[in-house]
Amino acid sequence: MTGEDRFWGCVRCGLCIASCPLTTKKRPKWESSTPRGKVSMFRKHAEGEIEITDSMRGEFWDCTTCKECELSCPAELKIIDLVLAMRRIFVDEGHIPRTAARALESTYTYGNPGKEVRSARADWAKGLEVKEFSEGAGAEILLYIGCTPSYDLRVLKVAQALALVLHKAEVDFAILGCEEMCCGNEVYRMGEEGLFEFLVESNIKLFQKYRVSKIVTISPHCYNTFKNEYPLHIGVEHYTQHIAVLLATGKLKPSGEIEKRVTYHDPCYLGRHNGVYEQPRQLLQGIPGLKLVEMERNRETSLCCEGGGGRMWLEASTPGPRLAECIVRDAIAVGAEIIATACPFCLLNTEDAVKATGYEAEIEVYDVIELMAQSLFNKRA
Repeated sequence: MTGEDRFWGCVRCGLCIASCPLTTKKRPKWESSTPRGKVSMFRKHAEGEIEITDSMRGEFWDCTTCKECELSCPAELKIIDLVLAMRRIFVDEGHIPRTAARALESTYTYGNPGKEVRSARADWAKGLEVKEFSEGAGAEILLYIGCTPSYDLRVLKVAQALALVLHKAEVDFAILGCEEMCCGNEVYRMGEEGLFEFLVESNIKLFQKYRVSKIVTISPHCYNTFKNEYPLHIGVEHYTQHIAVLLATGKLKPSGEIEKRVTYHDPCYLGRHNGVYEQPRQLLQGIPGLKLVEMERNRETSLCCEGGGGRMWLEASTPGPRLAECIVRDAIAVGAEIIATACPFCLLNTEDAVKATGYEAEIEVYDVIELMAQSLFNKRA
């Protein structure tokens, strides 16, 4: 099947309902709140049988695009494509959540969703002797930082740790500095195609201007969009992939012991969307003293933190505990003292969940690269 015809292949088995994290944390009151219901709404709307109401639109905005439904679908329906298609219709009609509209407007005006000034985008790197392409520096690798690691006070520590680790391995890298702008991953998932195309064109011009031949990203979301949605002919890696090679070839030799039990939370856009499961674990296993334990839900069945699909720009609307709180409880259940992840959204949501569940004295949350930096430099992040 091709085009819209593929959505007529639903066999109504309900496996997508059982796998969807949002419908498993609450008993769906209406069929429309399930992935199967969204497929049905799409078909009926396309055939002119129904008009989409505000409550129906809310169901499409709730989706985190985690991809669990697609992996469970025996008909191999691309349900995320359906969700994004409906969101594009909503945007064109002017039906868009207020907070999302503000984030999109800010991304167009400031190059980031949070109205942060462009001139401060590289402030995280002060004192780290990080090269910038705009200053005439050439480099083998563009380290693409992304919006959240550039500005968020918690996540910029991840960018700093990664820069220190790359320096330690003598990697030749540079950043775009204040010229860097949003990759557009969340813009695309919110249905604003015009803005996404503008960002793609602008970013590609920058890459060409500085003759970029390889990109390494911090966020799985940036990695996914550069790798899968940009017409690029250059290498794209998530930092865990790049650091895993440095570790395997002996260019990095972590020596400081971290005597802790750690569990790794697989981000949706690194794991399910792109199949990167082993490299983050290889980094953790390469740290002396660190004991890796697995949560019951891991790899393909990892629980979404609710940060993807533009959800970081939207107000929580689904009842029940946040999924990140379930992740924390799963980690506590296996005796973990640290939750490690490799995604800015997962990091922020899981840290908030630790506070919300009252486990601050029992468990900490770090990005994988922060733990690697701790071991390499024998100090806590």
